[in-house]
Amino acid sequence: MAALIATTTLTATPHAARADGIEKPNDFFWPTRLSLAPLRMHDSESNPYGADFDYTRDFQKLDLEAVKADIRKILTQSQPWWPADYGTYAPFFVRMAWHAAGTYRAMDGRGGEEGAEQRFEQLNSWPDNASLDKARRLLWPIKKKYGRNLSWGDLMVLTGNVSLESMGFKTIGFAGGRPDDWESELIYWGPGTRFMTSNVDAQVKSSRVNAAGHLQKPLASTTKGLIYVNPEGPNGVPDPAESAKMIRLAFGRMAMDDEETVALIAGGHTFGKSHGAAPADKCVGAAPAGAPVEQQGLGWANHCVKGKLKATDAITSGLEGAWSADPIHFTSQYLDNLLGHDWVKTRSPAGAVQWKPKDAENIVPDASDPNKLHPLMMFTTDIALKTDPAYHAIIARWAQHPEQFADAFARAWFKLTHRDMGPKSRYFGSEVPAADFLWQDPLPAAQGAAVNKADIETLKHMIAGSGLSGREMIKTAWASAASFRTSDHRGGANGARIRLAPESNWAVNDPSELRKVLPRLEAIQKRFNAGDHQGRKVSLADVIVLAGNVGVEQAARKAGVTLDLPFAPGRVDATAAQTDKASFSLLELDADAFRNYYRSVPDEKSPTQMLVDRASNLELTVPEMTVLLGGLRVLDVNSGHSQQGVLTTHPGTLDNAFFVNLLDMSTRWQKSSARPGVYEGFDRESDKKRWSASSVDLIFGANAELRAVAEVYASDDGQKKFVNDFAKAWTKVMTLDRFDLRRD
Repeated sequence: MAALIATTTLTATPHAARADGIEKPNDFFWPTRLSLAPLRMHDSESNPYGADFDYTRDFQKLDLEAVKADIRKILTQSQPWWPADYGTYAPFFVRMAWHAAGTYRAMDGRGGEEGAEQRFEQLNSWPDNASLDKARRLLWPIKKKYGRNLSWGDLMVLTGNVSLESMGFKTIGFAGGRPDDWESELIYWGPGTRFMTSNVDAQVKSSRVNAAGHLQKPLASTTKGLIYVNPEGPNGVPDPAESAKMIRLAFGRMAMDDEETVALIAGGHTFGKSHGAAPADKCVGAAPAGAPVEQQGLGWANHCVKGKLKATDAITSGLEGAWSADPIHFTSQYLDNLLGHDWVKTRSPAGAVQWKPKDAENIVPDASDPNKLHPLMMFTTDIALKTDPAYHAIIARWAQHPEQFADAFARAWFKLTHRDMGPKSRYFGSEVPAADFLWQDPLPAAQGAAVNKADIETLKHMIAGSGLSGREMIKTAWASAASFRTSDHRGGANGARIRLAPESNWAVNDPSELRKVLPRLEAIQKRFNAGDHQGRKVSLADVIVLAGNVGVEQAARKAGVTLDLPFAPGRVDATAAQTDKASFSLLELDADAFRNYYRSVPDEKSPTQMLVDRASNLELTVPEMTVLLGGLRVLDVNSGHSQQGVLTTHPGTLDNAFFVNLLDMSTRWQKSSARPGVYEGFDRESDKKRWSASSVDLIFGANAELRAVAEVYASDDGQKKFVNDFAKAWTKVMTLDRFDLRRD
């Protein structure tokens, strides 16, 4: 929700075990060493179900209604080891689903519900996620019952939906299909070694924190350890106006507009309560990652409890109270209370700044004792919705039209919990909404039957005679397909959005070249579709990918190798109306090492780090990344037709020259004195300049792990393997967004 958080300052100690006498890891000695760990996340060996496990296939065997019935039973079965507020876990489970989905950030597509990363560090031990470890333990009987058929990610979202429905709210649907991760996803969550620090803390004084004290892009949260914003106000200062700015910043980075933002905050704060009955620094123990082994992964133990545990003994945010007099039913009380009272600052029993009505009355039921009543409360972030003019207009309208509020919250909740799943083709289950939403990057239905093998050969012949060079065809296909990012399954060749704004104008794609290439490919598409092919039609998206294949096959023939790249038709062409320009612009690449493109951006990663980041988002392994980069270099497809890294005397030929020449010890490399970021290679004997390259080129000779792979391709017997491996990796990238093929 907007900010159900812990305001305690907890210390993350990833290097605590590095005391004297304990062996240090490599990054302790060489902190600037390039880590290839993100590329090994795609190794199926970490999945205990094995490489052949297909989660979506197993999920579809579920009786979804039976699962929901099991969840409904658990909601009211209060457990003595973690009693339910008001006799139901529904608000608690809504927070669990919210905080899992709410880590999504639109800038790089990372975070979100898919993978169920909330089970792992850092998220498992974030202050903002205090006690959500208990929520997942409460759900363990259901996960245990359904095993491989129900992932943690799907279970958490479904439980959130069932919980809302149990409190009288009507959701608009649920889609399954979120496979679980089996190791922490190595996502960058922010600088420093402490959570919930202010901007004056020396530990967060880095390039990743701006002058206002909030985290820089691509991070969505404004503070390390928070899902969104500090509920007490920026850096704990109870300033509603500044809070409104931070809310708009954080939710905007999740691709939520003002109405969606207000709907999510108001809808979430309709339910449940915050927990701050006692000071966390005195009563609350370590987070799960720091808890002793006998606690079995449960953190935040309350050491101040004497006797039987009660619901009010939970301490999470340090703030205390509820926003509504009926916190377990969907009402418009939150809106009415926020607008209907004058609010004044006060403090919770834990000492956190919160707000109470000036005319406060005890009208809120106690979470444990129905005979006790408490006053309403609000966070500073709630008051911000009342004081900000744009937000105020929304809540005032919804207070008059609660049905609009319910509809807005239903849509925003569905977007929140499904945003990271990608297109609708990845949705499964009996409750998938029929409606299409623009944020799903919708695609139209195919205009005819798919082309057959004979048609493909005809199209390849037409493409070969188009007058386009192999370089132009390969480069366009790569630009189209390699826009994909697996983090939220957006981008890719399907839809041919490379011909539409904003993608057609991205600098990395060399727009002037696209304006030459795309019309010729469109002409081929139209000419083929105008012919008599018994209703079979081809999309421009298919023609673009097929043209890339033609270019690669031609380049292989120049090297004396015959290739027949596999091609699966079935892509379609999206329209401008199906493309959210503002949201899609976030996919623009600041770097594509495969085209030796790097746009210097303040506070961004190094070019070599961004190489690994881009390769990871293309689901590449270390060898696949290596062979693709070396192959694309000799194919001469650099952005801007740069010659950096084109380590070959016969560009356009698909051979292993890049690796042979990179590892040639007769070349001496040095930084260019005239061009920053450029390296020049000289013949050691004659001192004649041979090559120019970037750091992402030289890293394949400098990094020991990458050099080991490069040596395979540079060997005298490596040429055939190089071409075959390049062909496989190329085809993989061309079909990353073909989710229909992955299910075949």
